[in-house]
Amino acid sequence: MKIVFMGTPDFAVGALEALVQAGHDILLVVTQPDRPKGRNSQPVFPPVKECALKYHLPVFQPERIKRPEAVEELKKYQADVFVVAAFGQILSQEILDMPNQGCLNIHASLLPKYRGASPIQHVIIEGENTTGITVQMMNAGIDTGDILYSREISIDDTDNYETLHNKLMVLGGECIVETLEAMKQEKLSRTPQDDSQSSYAPIIKKEMGELDFSKRSEEIDRLIRGLTPWPSAYTFYKGKQLKIWNVKPQQEDFIGAMPGEIVKVEKDCLVIACGKGSLIVYELQLEGKKRMSCHDFLLGVRVAPGEILGKWGSM
Repeated sequence: MKIVFMGTPDFAVGALEALVQAGHDILLVVTQPDRPKGRNSQPVFPPVKECALKYHLPVFQPERIKRPEAVEELKKYQADVFVVAAFGQILSQEILDMPNQGCLNIHASLLPKYRGASPIQHVIIEGENTTGITVQMMNAGIDTGDILYSREISIDDTDNYETLHNKLMVLGGECIVETLEAMKQEKLSRTPQDDSQSSYAPIIKKEMGELDFSKRSEEIDRLIRGLTPWPSAYTFYKGKQLKIWNVKPQQEDFIGAMPGEIVKVEKDCLVIACGKGSLIVYELQLEGKKRMSCHDFLLGVRVAPGEILGKWGSM
């Protein structure tokens, strides 16, 4: 099939790679402009651009896809279909109407649940047992188009955003190839979404990562995993930010302990009291330091039972 591909981050690379390997004719790759990054603020290619250049595919990087000059550029390509995966810009109806077989979006949840920008993080944070990939026919709404194809996978108790993202990246590539094959054979059916079953996954913000130890240990664990590696979950220790990377929730309560209180200091871990249950901390990172195991952290920082984590406890 003749395809215009639109995507930007690593998640979209899996789909672009799969389409190339399946032998589809990629007429154009559309991605976000290069952005400054790092101490020197040097422009960095989006991951999809790097992938496209590897396969010598033409790249188009409009600042705004809806601008007339961008729309005119897209009109030059007589594509059968536009494939979109985490592109990061909203397409106008004029663009949606361009390809003769429509615009297909690869979404990292089982629609209609978790529409929006951050479904992978939110399924972990909300304690879902399963998620998956949905390929939908795009319309003017946000992830509201008819469902063409979906596949489900389980979420492991140890999955964090990074590991689940990588699984779904691969699955997304498999799903779009299978969808296009079914489309070619005229075997696709369209299923309207049930809006009454929908939920929304808003964009992740850094302030979401501040830990509230008055919550249940399982809930805190899910938040930590959902925000690892970015933007990360954090608390405070003696006035400095303390990122918490790797924990294990347990049911054990410590009677009389305050939420956020360090109740045990062992060779390889800390144990922190929560509103219900407690957390065993195995990996953390103090402000200005590298991410490290709790064992290595304790070699350089003297931590005592009874100390309280958090803004108030650290004062």
